[in-house]
Amino acid sequence: MKQLGRWLKWAVLAVAGLFLLWQLWLLGWVLLWSWVNPGQTRFMEIRLAELRQKNPQAEWQQQWVPYERISIHLKRAIIAAEDAKFVDHEGFDWEGMQKALEKNQKKGRAVAGGSTISQQLAKNLFLTPTRSYVRKVEEAIITLMLENLWSKRRIFEVYLNVIEWGNGVFGAEAAARHYYNTSAAQLGPEQAARLAGMVPNPRYYDRHRNAPGLGRKTAIILGRMPSAEVP
Repeated sequence: MKQLGRWLKWAVLAVAGLFLLWQLWLLGWVLLWSWVNPGQTRFMEIRLAELRQKNPQAEWQQQWVPYERISIHLKRAIIAAEDAKFVDHEGFDWEGMQKALEKNQKKGRAVAGGSTISQQLAKNLFLTPTRSYVRKVEEAIITLMLENLWSKRRIFEVYLNVIEWGNGVFGAEAAARHYYNTSAAQLGPEQAARLAGMVPNPRYYDRHRNAPGLGRKTAIILGRMPSAEVP
């Protein structure tokens, strides 16, 4: 029994050590990306692998653009649609998560997420789309790293450049050219609101661009944009 206890103790220490090494590895990337633009994110790797199952030559569309070259309309639209308290919270919108939980319970299924822009970015950079308690804990840890080591402007800049906006389409510049044949800097209010409405389900809206639900969401986002506060 004593020997078994020692083995269990060493096993726990080994798992704790591996966990700590993993967090340090993530921290290293977060520190690097605070001033170096990310290339391929974990989410991009997953989507590209899916695309190449059907077409081995598939590539994703992405072109990094600096924060100042992204339309203010798109910035306001994303804040209005995804995270109205972005500039004020420290990574988590507890009230928003509570409302999302209540909405999901009422509907009997997941219809609202409640994740902040910082949480969404943490997932996109490092994690998988699968849902589990372990992934949510890891997402929370990475979110705290981002919020404490990056400015809000940097978080938003990276988010706008890496999030999925269609089938193999990532970032604001690629989305603007894919849907409107223009640059991210030239997007108007309605175009921006429509792109913001696509964010929760971009591959679906890429295939169903005239979906009635997207039109309704666009109108709601347009109404909220004037009061959206951007970093």
